[in-house]
Amino acid sequence: MKIPFRVLGLFVVLVLNVSFAQTNGPPNQTGPFLANATRNSWADQTSIVIWTRTTARPEFVADGKQFVNLSKKAAGKLSNSRDAVEILNSQLPAGATLNEMIGACPGQAGQVRLAWFPEGKPSDDKSTDWKTTSAEQDFTAQWRLEGLTPDTLYSTVVSTRAVEGGEVTTEVQGSFRTAPAVQQTRDMTFCFTTCHDFIRRDDGMLGHRIYPSMTKLNPDFVVHAGDIEYYDKPRPWAMTRELMRFKWGRIFALPNYRQFYNSTSTYFLKDDHDTLKNDCWAGQMYGTVSFEEGVQIFNEEQFPSHAPRYKTVQWGKELQVWFLEGRDYRSPNNQPDGPDKTILGAVQKQWLFTTLKESTATFKLICSPTPIVGPDRSGKKDNHANDVFEHEGTEMRDQLSTIDNVIIMCGDRHWQYASVDEKTKLWEFGCGPGSDDHEFGWKPGDERPVHRFLRVKGGFLSGELKHLGEAKKPKLTIRHHKTTGEQVSEFEFPEVQ
Repeated sequence: MKIPFRVLGLFVVLVLNVSFAQTNGPPNQTGPFLANATRNSWADQTSIVIWTRTTARPEFVADGKQFVNLSKKAAGKLSNSRDAVEILNSQLPAGATLNEMIGACPGQAGQVRLAWFPEGKPSDDKSTDWKTTSAEQDFTAQWRLEGLTPDTLYSTVVSTRAVEGGEVTTEVQGSFRTAPAVQQTRDMTFCFTTCHDFIRRDDGMLGHRIYPSMTKLNPDFVVHAGDIEYYDKPRPWAMTRELMRFKWGRIFALPNYRQFYNSTSTYFLKDDHDTLKNDCWAGQMYGTVSFEEGVQIFNEEQFPSHAPRYKTVQWGKELQVWFLEGRDYRSPNNQPDGPDKTILGAVQKQWLFTTLKESTATFKLICSPTPIVGPDRSGKKDNHANDVFEHEGTEMRDQLSTIDNVIIMCGDRHWQYASVDEKTKLWEFGCGPGSDDHEFGWKPGDERPVHRFLRVKGGFLSGELKHLGEAKKPKLTIRHHKTTGEQVSEFEFPEVQ
């Protein structure tokens, strides 16, 4: 079915992308709307998963009421409650409802349809049937697209209408890029980020300023390595499914977020704070939500789904990327260390070692939600750089270092670094948090022998693959950037001896 590009539809797209969050009164149209636009994940040469959510407003409540600021001690006590009403009312000002709070982006049932086509070729469009959203899935919808063409920029159009049908109420246009064929030689750029949340944004009601900074680099893809939002931080402490959904709707309605993820191929990993709470594992509870429910909310509802929750994609001849899952398969942190204690799980770990050995790519990039090399700060007990996972950490470093040009990029840590393991010579890069307001955990100037770079501030990583000279010799350059985009480090691979 062909999808006509109506003047009304294009006007709605422009209003949502340019004027978003400037009008805070009740919408003057009947929804549903698309205040969270779209996001995608798991792109390879021929497939991708697209996500959207139907909303009651065209934008979030930018001038809403402020939450009660519970102390950490009070929140700790409240987290033992299994009463969702008590948890909510303890954090709302008297007489307020959740939909009146700052950032509120309530959902609304509707029907959605996705159309897509190679950029500049709208006559080649394809589209899905209408799909009805519901409160049971927080009004979200997603589609797995297959049969795509490698190394192609696609345009998307998501349309909404009422549950009973009728005229289209909103259209949002976006885009994504597929990976190049595995034998294709092509220059490319990518970015890597971690650790964002609403209360520590640094660009006002626009969100985080790293998004326009990364946009200027025109990345082919971006990896968000987890801690995308923090359930266990205040205003509000998200100890119920309702409050977790509130936080997702709020942060992805920020203009910088919606504009960036609506038009960038992204791989979303998850970590502890966006699964349940700090350093969490299976069997735990946070307020009324179990670890297993937290996994379901992330994996199946709020982000594009993929089973299993890990993947490798070769971006052309020279670069292959691995995306690891660090929560779903892990042992409890307090389990005695030994060969049976794991973060990745036996199946994922064997898959990683096998696919690395089989890889023909020059550069092999491991994207991990948590450190494998470190160093990490003392007292941490949650990752391969900590003593509590020493057995598997040693196994990982030993195995990965046997393969040429393996480089780790990790999230989770709130400072920027480059380090080389003293025993195995394995490289690891930490990108730092999404804002300087989110920096903590390492003392500036505390450089260890393993460090090749240290900066205790926020920012992001970029990678640039170029082919030099007549021989088209590949070179990978990894750089740390400030949140404003200014480059502060540079490392070239293969290393110059």
